[in-house]
Amino acid sequence: MHHPRVRTAVAGLVAALSLVPLAACGQSDSTSPPSSAKPAASASASAATTRPYTGDFRKLERAFDARLGVYAVDTGTGREVTHNDRARFAYHSTFKALQAAVVLSTYSLDGMDKRVTYTREDLVAHSPVTEKHVDTGMTLKELCDASVRYSDNAAANLLFDHVGGPEGLDASLEKLGDDVTRMDREEPELSRWVPGEKRDTSTPRALAEDLRAFVLGKALPAPERAQLTTWLRTNTTGDAVIRAGVPENWVVGDKTGTGSYYGARNDIAVVWPPDSAPIVIAILSHRGTKDAEPDDRLIAEAATVVVDSLSASS
Repeated sequence: MHHPRVRTAVAGLVAALSLVPLAACGQSDSTSPPSSAKPAASASASAATTRPYTGDFRKLERAFDARLGVYAVDTGTGREVTHNDRARFAYHSTFKALQAAVVLSTYSLDGMDKRVTYTREDLVAHSPVTEKHVDTGMTLKELCDASVRYSDNAAANLLFDHVGGPEGLDASLEKLGDDVTRMDREEPELSRWVPGEKRDTSTPRALAEDLRAFVLGKALPAPERAQLTTWLRTNTTGDAVIRAGVPENWVVGDKTGTGSYYGARNDIAVVWPPDSAPIVIAILSHRGTKDAEPDDRLIAEAATVVVDSLSASS
């Protein structure tokens, strides 16, 4: 399958960067060793033998001095693509998609016109929508729109007040069957993750399963599910990540996340190919040094590996 936007870059990385050393990605917790760690070498070697894409993901990690976590599933065939899919990563703003789903579940579309008032003291860094409506307040629906589509941090914090805080959101995800994701802090503190912390972390597999349940499953009634899907499909922050790594005629609904440190960059998405079942993808990453910058190309190129791998196995 041809992906003109990133095909050349991926091919170049796979062909030419196999000798680039992977710098240490900092201290990691016991559940999530870096890809260069020595333990479980035999298991990794076995995975590389049975999963051709494993080598591609490792080359991307070396090329970007990054640690990468990937989980994708073709919901039609059940085929999966996995790489560090059960390892912990900070989720950053990807949680906002799940939070909006829980707000929809709690209030239903009929209750989303509830108006929330706030003051300038409630604004935090990166609040591009809420800062314009301090005088009038915003409805729950408008706050969800701002949070999901523009990653507005004050909107997400205001929504926390309506789902019982991080603890309440955590409990809602546990009811969904997710006992992995940890919701501990609000914005912007939750994005100040450093390697070794378990607060405000999840795994690619857990986030993808949550997103699948809300967007494609029965976790939300049909009207609320349609609203969440619309927000994700019209997200304004995701053009350079998973969207950039899949064919141009595929429809993508996603929620991005960016960390304050270690070049952390994430994207979780439901992707609709034109003639087959949706694919659910979660790609999480961070880089090797605290002051590293996020690089959207890593996420886009990992998404291309996912699509090519699923296409090759079909």
